Amino acid sequence: MRNDPEVQQAVDQYQLGFPRLPTAGRSGEMLGRGTGSSIEFQEYREYLPGDDLRHVDWAAYARSDSLMVRLYREEISPRTEVILDASRSMAIHQGVKSKLALQLTSLFSQLVGKLGGQPQIHFVNSAHPPLKLGIDSLDRLADIPIDGEQSLAELLNEGGLALKPQSVRIVISDFLFPFDPDQLIKRLSAQASTLWLIQVLADWEAKPEAMGGRRLVDVESSEHADLLLAPQAIKTYRERLHRLQEGLLQASRRTHASFLTVIAEHGLEKVCRDDLSAVEILRPI
Repeated sequence: MRNDPEVQQAVDQYQLGFPRLPTAGRSGEMLGRGTGSSIEFQEYREYLPGDDLRHVDWAAYARSDSLMVRLYREEISPRTEVILDASRSMAIHQGVKSKLALQLTSLFSQLVGKLGGQPQIHFVNSAHPPLKLGIDSLDRLADIPIDGEQSLAELLNEGGLALKPQSVRIVISDFLFPFDPDQLIKRLSAQASTLWLIQVLADWEAKPEAMGGRRLVDVESSEHADLLLAPQAIKTYRERLHRLQEGLLQASRRTHASFLTVIAEHGLEKVCRDDLSAVEILRPI
């Protein structure tokens, strides 16, 4: 996934929207003394030929008729963990969900790498303990089976996911498993400096339509049910999905985390531009 053209385009267009911190930062985060391209403003100086025009302060130019550029303090990347739900439900719908989830994992990892960081990827599939991958493993991400049967909530409940304190945690999942939103967010946010939760759904999961009689199979437990997907059944499903999303949203707000839902069929470019940028998980360069 490192050389995916869509991922590389996004790597060139965005930076991670890490929270703005004082110079000392929190544990695991710090700002350097040099000038660079981080989000922390340092000072102005007079424009010199060859300076990036994107850093010109045009408001100051309008007031003083002098071209000034903004300098930004060089940033040392915070400790970052990407938790990828690689359970079987992420592999359905012709792989459209898993494709976007893997692209996002690669994108976040590469953006951290651009800042000099070493992100850790928790690939939560059938492997026990869960696989821990580094940025050097991005080339083989797409070859690792998405075959997990245990939910992220179950794994956290049994203490099977070793997370580092004071890290930026990015969780990518469909969150379509039984759990209590408050308890899940509480465990995921414990000792984290920042928590971002990205729910990846297929379009049909987000907006299903009536389809008549169908046998629904749980790909993780193999349990099945024969249902009539009539308008009332679809209405009930949508209400339950809405309650789930509202529960995650409210629990996230209580812990100062960010939660959003993205539609896999929209593709990486649209998701970055319209969804992740809107909540400042990504910022255009």
